[in-house]
Amino acid sequence: MSARDPLEPIPLTILTGFLGAGKTTRLNAWLKDPAFADTLVIINEFGAVGLDHLLIEEVQGDMLLMAAGCLCCTIRGDLVATLEDLLRRRDNDRIRFFRRVLIETTGLADPLPILQAVLQHPYLSKRFRIASVLTLVDAVHGAETLRAHAEARRQAALADALILSKTDIATPEAQAATIAAARALNPFAPWLEAQAALQPEALSTLRFRPERLEDADLVAWLGENEGMSHGADHVPGHDPNRHGAEIEAFALVSPQTVSEGQLTVFREAMRLMLGPKLLRLKGLVAMADDPERPMLIHAVQSVADPPVRLPRWPSRDRRTRLVVIAQGEARQTIEGFWKALTNPSGR
Repeated sequence: MSARDPLEPIPLTILTGFLGAGKTTRLNAWLKDPAFADTLVIINEFGAVGLDHLLIEEVQGDMLLMAAGCLCCTIRGDLVATLEDLLRRRDNDRIRFFRRVLIETTGLADPLPILQAVLQHPYLSKRFRIASVLTLVDAVHGAETLRAHAEARRQAALADALILSKTDIATPEAQAATIAAARALNPFAPWLEAQAALQPEALSTLRFRPERLEDADLVAWLGENEGMSHGADHVPGHDPNRHGAEIEAFALVSPQTVSEGQLTVFREAMRLMLGPKLLRLKGLVAMADDPERPMLIHAVQSVADPPVRLPRWPSRDRRTRLVVIAQGEARQTIEGFWKALTNPSGR
């Protein structure tokens, strides 16, 4: 594909974070940076962001061409219609050619509907590929915010990577409390250094699903980081990855292999039994017909990618590893069904 091939999937990054997390400050810096000249930034409303001094030209409707050369678009209607219109203008050379898209959500927004809008759409799902959900967490007030606001907890739980903002004014104690609170919700997401993580090329890094199947990418995708453990031992009544009954994140590790039929039953059962409560399911599954070649699975609520057979395991560990982020009492349901599926005799 050429550098300007209009049919090459466009990386789409969702930048989220609760009110006061620093998204507006970050956005203004981007709109002044020439490195973002081939980036389309989509935000919900310009009113709270001081952009007038950067404005060069109103291209069409809510589309603005900024001083750095990047395009800025407001969403005041339907996201799907906005994205379809932007693609038409791009393909017909009616707007500047953009190579990546950044959607900056409002502080109270749930990133899940944005993911579903792209993943469930037959056309948009081919033209865009989700690069990642990046969540800014305020180092000063983050712990308190996560305790008080369900929207903030959901933003952290759905993140592919977390970024600690305002570290220059936060005390070490406040930073530690914020990190601990976010890890309780999402122990699988890595913490990224803010400046490096929010550069143009870094925004295109594929963290949402491993479309590039290097071993290191898969290990990171499965959450093998200092914030969590895939150990099989579990102390009854104690779950460090639990946040009340609202959201829980956990890893299921199993030495049993399954057939393709059993895997199909498991995936369909999760969809029917948990439905919208299953925020994210991803993992590698040990297959009975070829234990050296695991199956990769990934789902966001009811939107599930077809399983992909990998050529090898990314590490020496050959056990099934499933990462789950869900609402309500999901652990018992999932672990119980998996155990019944892999050991129907109960032995």
